[in-house]
Amino acid sequence: MPSLKQVVDVLETLYPLRYAESWDHPGLIVGDLTDPVDSIVFAADPTVDVIEDVIAGGAQLLVCHHPLFFRAVHEVSGLTFRGDIVARLYRAHCALWVGHTNADAAWRGVGMAAADAFGIIDQVPMVPIEDASTAHAVGLGRVGRLAEPMPLRAFAERVAAALPATRYGIQVAGDLDAPVQTVGVLPGSGDSLFREVNALGVDVYVTSDLRHHPATDEQQESIYEAAMRADGITLGHGDAHMRPALINTPHSAIESMWFAYAMHDVPQAIEIATGERPHVRWNKTNTDPWDLSLGANFTMGDTDGR
Repeated sequence: MPSLKQVVDVLETLYPLRYAESWDHPGLIVGDLTDPVDSIVFAADPTVDVIEDVIAGGAQLLVCHHPLFFRAVHEVSGLTFRGDIVARLYRAHCALWVGHTNADAAWRGVGMAAADAFGIIDQVPMVPIEDASTAHAVGLGRVGRLAEPMPLRAFAERVAAALPATRYGIQVAGDLDAPVQTVGVLPGSGDSLFREVNALGVDVYVTSDLRHHPATDEQQESIYEAAMRADGITLGHGDAHMRPALINTPHSAIESMWFAYAMHDVPQAIEIATGERPHVRWNKTNTDPWDLSLGANFTMGDTDGR
């Protein structure tokens, strides 16, 4: 069996840590580098339920998208759930490796997996990363086009159908009958990149965690620019429709689409590097935090319920 060190080397070749944002600290979080690895589980979040499932199944490595630690800590005792998770993993000789913003930006990573699933072609990164060591275009988010234009309503339905099911669903802002063809996708929290999205002039922006004020400001500015264009005054991009329309998706759901690629790419790369192919499994536990959604009485065709 390959060692954890060999497997980590493969993971960090596929999803280089140098791609990570400056505030992010992905990579190996828990694990003994000399331990063998013949079984890997992929999951969006290292929650207690996921940890229990992985340990019960006897896996030696859990690969997650979201970190166990977002901020610096000073203890990992059993006084906190994170300390308890670390202890459980070490006792079970199960490692935890995180591919976060490094996996967002990688080739066949989080952004590309979602964009491919939504039918976006001719893709390039939304925020490119220069990397002379690869022939692939890498970077944060993806931007491209649909093979044929379609109404926003139909594209939103395509996005909803491609996503893992959650209680939260998706939200859409824009003219539902407007044709869309150019698309920007940023899995995860995306309202910090409105400036970049606006500069690209896409018809629709698919992301997550859109907060009220940034999303409302973006929507109102887009409506204003569309009205100016209708009056013959050139502002922004596009025609008299709101650009970009917004599609807000559940955070962990859109990011977990990456595992459709990782489930193939990781064991294949390990086999090439070590001659051994580990068993892999995708834990599809819904780790978006909402268990119930009430009061959503308006359908996609309603416009007076915003």
